[in-house]
Amino acid sequence: MEPYILRSLPLNDINWVRHIELIGKANRALAKYDGILRGIVNQDVLLSPLTTQEAVLSSRIEGTTVTLKDVLEYNGDVKRDFDSRQTQDIIEVENYRKAMKKAVELTQYHPLTVDTIRELHLILLAGARGQHKEPGKIRTSQNYIGHHGATLESVIFIPPKPEDVQPALHNWEMYLRMEEKDPLVQLAVLKAQFELIHPFLDGNGRIGRMLVPLILYYKKILSSPLFYISAYFEGHQLNYYTRLNALSGENDWDGWISFFLQATFEQAEHNCEKATEILHLYNVMKQKINESLKSKYSIQVLDFLFSCPTFTSTKFIKEIHIPKQSAITIIDQLEKQEIIIVRKKGRGQTPTSYRFERLLQISE
Repeated sequence: MEPYILRSLPLNDINWVRHIELIGKANRALAKYDGILRGIVNQDVLLSPLTTQEAVLSSRIEGTTVTLKDVLEYNGDVKRDFDSRQTQDIIEVENYRKAMKKAVELTQYHPLTVDTIRELHLILLAGARGQHKEPGKIRTSQNYIGHHGATLESVIFIPPKPEDVQPALHNWEMYLRMEEKDPLVQLAVLKAQFELIHPFLDGNGRIGRMLVPLILYYKKILSSPLFYISAYFEGHQLNYYTRLNALSGENDWDGWISFFLQATFEQAEHNCEKATEILHLYNVMKQKINESLKSKYSIQVLDFLFSCPTFTSTKFIKEIHIPKQSAITIIDQLEKQEIIIVRKKGRGQTPTSYRFERLLQISE
């Protein structure tokens, strides 16, 4: 198998008529989702569990095994015997979240560029598997895609030659700046072309999925780069890889575009449901916590529960930034009102851990 020879963008043979129906459905679903996003004032708090789940699922496609529950317990200081593999997986998930947070900061006032992507890649691989594979650097050596232990004779795909990578990325960035007939089809092409270029020695798939919400935001399709598509890719993983492989093997761009538009449509509808449920829960809990606590700290408590739905009493006292005795009293009240439930009773030096179950049921 020889290194892949990329097509230059824009593509001139897209069957636009074939995609008209899905283009309309996906754009309408995204517009509805954006309407919900615009109504959520504190998106970082309310959508925190969905953002974490996106990181979990995107990393799982690459072979990690940790769950949302694992990550939330780790972040909530819940003491568990995480083995070295689980710890590494959690670091990868956390890096994904950190990279997305950095991406929001960088793209708020500056255009999305290849240099931006390199910075995100540096964060993604920091201290995790792949940290020795030149994080943040465009590759200067040949890489390939294959099963673990595969030889060059049995690989699935050989990306372009190293000397072709920089020109390809320049072409990719030029196409990103262009106006296309439909930006969602353009996004489908950009995501796939990035993965065909395979510009890094590791982490290309995760960066490629990260680009989806970033480009939706850059193209002003969404008002915030908060879109969670990895659930669809993970749930349709065989078809996901089949469609990507068909690009290099059969030049089937229309097959990939159809798959991507369907994924965007279905996931936008799913995201609408999840975001609406979370917003409704927040408003219900706001009233219930106000009535239960009758405290000036009610909003702080509410926001803590949504950003850290699994936690220990020690974590709560440390993060809530209120007097310790007030925090202890509030935890007791929240438990009595069944707003939180005990995950595991504390013993000795181990604090009691809790779960905000209603939010977790929506998020998991």
